[in-house]
Amino acid sequence: MKMINKAWHKMNVMPKNATIDQRICWHLAHQQNCGCRPIPAKLKAEIAGRNINTTPDGQS
Repeated sequence: MKMINKAWHKMNVMPKNATIDQRICWHLAHQQNCGCRPIPAKLKAEIAGRNINTTPDGQS
């Protein structure tokens, strides 16, 4: 795992009581900008079920 990007975390706080859509958006942005931890398995399964592309360059 990479080191934490403190500046990104400070500017991108997860909303309180975030919806599933907000959580997906936050974690995908987090993956691109910090990556200090992986996307939780339950959320990763939801992303896969929605056919959302998670690769940085948009390629499958």
